[in-house]
Amino acid sequence: MRHRITIGTRGSKLALWQAEHVRRLLVNAFADLCIDFSIIKTTGDQLQSNPLSNISKGLFTKEIEIALLDQKIDLAVHSVKDLPTDLPKGLKICCIPAREDPRDALISKSGLGLNNLPTGAKIGTSSLRRKSQLFYLRSDLDVTALRGNIDTRMRKLKETDLDAIVLAAAGVKRLFGADLVTQFFEVDEIVPAVGQGALGIEIRENDDQTNTLLKEIRCQRSEVEVGVERVVLRELGGGCQVPIGVNAKLESNKLSVVGLVSSPDGRKRILKKTVSDSADSTEVGLLLAEKLIQDGANEILQV
Repeated sequence: MRHRITIGTRGSKLALWQAEHVRRLLVNAFADLCIDFSIIKTTGDQLQSNPLSNISKGLFTKEIEIALLDQKIDLAVHSVKDLPTDLPKGLKICCIPAREDPRDALISKSGLGLNNLPTGAKIGTSSLRRKSQLFYLRSDLDVTALRGNIDTRMRKLKETDLDAIVLAAAGVKRLFGADLVTQFFEVDEIVPAVGQGALGIEIRENDDQTNTLLKEIRCQRSEVEVGVERVVLRELGGGCQVPIGVNAKLESNKLSVVGLVSSPDGRKRILKKTVSDSADSTEVGLLLAEKLIQDGANEILQV
């Protein structure tokens, strides 16, 4: 068994927190394991002026995956929501540790929740998925594009005329703690992105040693939940360009899933739920995708 490995990661504070979290999990399981970091800047990181909806998910992982294939790193730590459903040949997601809160969170200057913000309140978000669901909840809102990592978005909330921002709860909790959050949106109120709150650890398919190490930090429940969500996304064929949300929760041997496909303005919205006794990610994911398609999801997706 090898005693030194290298983790590849993006360089933002959140990405580094996530890589360090995985390092701690591995060191707790293997006390004599030495772990190095390799910070890699991706194309997506360099396109800060472009709307997020115009950027392919793969641009946030491409350079890291090249380093993995070139054996410059042994594993990569990603936010699952940044990963395309199809990975490069020779790579696989072999491990998802225990998931953080998958919900979206509102942080407002005034401390007021969404329903109490003034008419025409200005809310910043980089996500078409969040934007469309905010419009569905309150059509009067002024939802404006907001790019940058979490600390940049927090700074813009303080320094600009924004009334509030909406972020992934997981990132806020990891870097700042839950007390900063004004309001958590329940998963059927603003349906989260596929894989939100989960970390995906990517390795070479033929790297049996690293795969064996990572078995010790896997979370079966999280892997089932994320597996369902990614099956739905794959079947719908969507990405950042279309508002799609899916969230699965495995609890007491019941797998509950909610899925959403929406027009960007929130006026056309298909939301479906299913509860199953099966923990088969593919079976349950296909079932929910079929329900969404039967109710007209393709009409929205093809616009």
